[in-house]
Amino acid sequence: MNIELDPIDLKIIELLKQDSRLSHKEIGQCVHRTGQAVGARIAQLMDAGVIKNYTIAIKYEHKQFIQLFMNDQQAFIEVERLVKQYQQVDECFKILGNACYMIVSHFNPSQLNEFIEQLSKWCRYSVETVMREIETT
Repeated sequence: MNIELDPIDLKIIELLKQDSRLSHKEIGQCVHRTGQAVGARIAQLMDAGVIKNYTIAIKYEHKQFIQLFMNDQQAFIEVERLVKQYQQVDECFKILGNACYMIVSHFNPSQLNEFIEQLSKWCRYSVETVMREIETT
């Protein structure tokens, strides 16, 4: 991402984060630009990789943050293959720090148990379960 974001770009991004269904015209009214100008800026932001996609936020009953600590180098391929098999895995990141991976998921307790049993063949893990979400916007 090699693009300098100005205050208008930042405002457009914030508006889209709040409601990705806003029309270019509606956003334009908020940033004092035409809908066409907003559309051009959004296209630039997408081309630059700043805006990756438009999506919805689903409120799942269960949510976990799972850190994985790998036992050996061969396990990385197996763990990545396993993670791709579960649609309850929302995001998976290879990270720097104490852990090797961070998984964001929405398993129910029995599904989580099954997933963890599979993971334990290749790594140690730490599961943090969300008790309640604190709205930030």
